[in-house]
Amino acid sequence: MINLRAYLACIFIVFAWSGWITISRYGVHTALQPADITLIRYATAMICVSPLIVRHRWARFKLHQYLIMGLGIGFPYTMMTFYGLRVLKAAHAGVLVNGMLPVLGAVAAWFILRQRVSIVRYVAIGLIFLANFIMAGGDTFSTDHSVGILLLLSAAVCYTTHMIGVRLWRFEWRDVLVAVPVVNTLIFLPLWFVFPTALFEAELHEILIQAGYQGIIVNIVALMFSTYAISRLGTITVSIFMSFVPVGTAILAWLLLGETLNSWELCGIIGCSIGLFIYAWGQTWENRKRTLH
Repeated sequence: MINLRAYLACIFIVFAWSGWITISRYGVHTALQPADITLIRYATAMICVSPLIVRHRWARFKLHQYLIMGLGIGFPYTMMTFYGLRVLKAAHAGVLVNGMLPVLGAVAAWFILRQRVSIVRYVAIGLIFLANFIMAGGDTFSTDHSVGILLLLSAAVCYTTHMIGVRLWRFEWRDVLVAVPVVNTLIFLPLWFVFPTALFEAELHEILIQAGYQGIIVNIVALMFSTYAISRLGTITVSIFMSFVPVGTAILAWLLLGETLNSWELCGIIGCSIGLFIYAWGQTWENRKRTLH
């Protein structure tokens, strides 16, 4: 039952993060600047969890642990993603950020957490990685997009750092729920005055859309679910699910933003589905092998 809940949490995360990239792509093409959306995200979350802040046991973790875990999913991650989305389509952003997570997660889990998986599951990770880059298509990796690609790949590294920190130091969802908005609001608020801003020129409904989705759905609900899933399933399994975000993003971008689905993206969707099936089959086979021994 515990694993079933964790897998359901992963499915929710896929939908939430797919919507996040799509909403962010919409947001950066309104009057709102990337710094505005980032501030709205963490300030909204901090206001919502403020009753929990004073009761939180802050001495449970060290300062550097809070900073690494919080900033990994914090403003460096969001700012790099938002600026990357100004250059690349939402579907391509999903590929470069979330499609890289299985590979980065597997490497980090191997060296830092000493977490191993079978050859079959490594094959599945490789297939998902390849399928994600097929989704991107050849025109994504042009020199015109080089800055956007670098920003989005850096965002993927940040998110991997967050997942490893949660697993390594055993953060629970309550810890993450409180620490992430506090760390990022306190550090980013002074920086917001340095970045370009149009917060006071933006339409109210644009601000409310970003506050509702970025601050509540993503930075509270989805963050709580992802922490729960990482603590139960590990970084590699969660990153495998996160690699399906490009699929959801491509479909949502097609439905909501009018970004067309081409043959490369359709092939990538099929490849990701096959890769996830192989990974799940490999995990089932490993569990049965352990039971027999």
